Amino acid sequence: MAEHFAAFSFVDRITAFEPGLRARGEFAVPADIAAFPSCLVAEAVGQLAAWVAMEKVAFRGRPVAALANETTFHGTVRPGDRLELAVEIESCDDEAVAYAGWASVGGTRVIELKDCLGPMLPVAEFDAPQALAGRLELLRGPGAAPGRFHGVAAPRIVAGESASADVVNATLHVPASAPFFADHFPRRPVFPATLLLDAQIGLAARLARPGAVPARMTHVKMRSFIAPGQVLQIEAKRAPADANRLLLSALTDGKTVATARLEMTA
Repeated sequence: MAEHFAAFSFVDRITAFEPGLRARGEFAVPADIAAFPSCLVAEAVGQLAAWVAMEKVAFRGRPVAALANETTFHGTVRPGDRLELAVEIESCDDEAVAYAGWASVGGTRVIELKDCLGPMLPVAEFDAPQALAGRLELLRGPGAAPGRFHGVAAPRIVAGESASADVVNATLHVPASAPFFADHFPRRPVFPATLLLDAQIGLAARLARPGAVPARMTHVKMRSFIAPGQVLQIEAKRAPADANRLLLSALTDGKTVATARLEMTA
């Protein structure tokens, strides 16, 4: 499968690895893509943690929908940058992995994840354990060839008919097929939570004050997997008595599938 370990894989090489405890890695953001959003930087940190977690449990399980309770955005990443990735594992077993991590560019931290928890699910439901084990051996050795990633096409988003100074909504159409599904995941395609969060941040920006940028995201909860072809109703609204804090949500078939809180700053 040509897109496996390419279309949505953001670790080129693991430069330091202490089994079950911590890892350091890197990812060269291709210079020829349009952008590399902060949510994909967070994804890269999470993927490094996933490699440590999977090795710890001998590839019996893998963390899925592992999200940070607190993500701080310190800076932006541009095409052509080289990410320096780091994770510290707090605990890991067949049930879940807890970790913290960060990413830097040129020694300057651009994102920080705290209090992350990823439920561990059977690897074989999502990918081939042998393929993952072989991939980790490559990453810990010479590393993967850079430039595999060619960007991610944004999902189709249709603005809602009703909006106000405090609430904005839209309909997000998850593609029925896309290259990243071959990587996330080959045996059970799942729409990446980080792509949903990126779309929600874009929606929230419509309510932000001019010049405001995301500073911190907290209380991220994914309540169910999002499958190819699903249609989501996404919404951003101002928190009561705090114009800089926005409440994000996503629903499908009337059921909430994701929530988060976003803080903006000028």
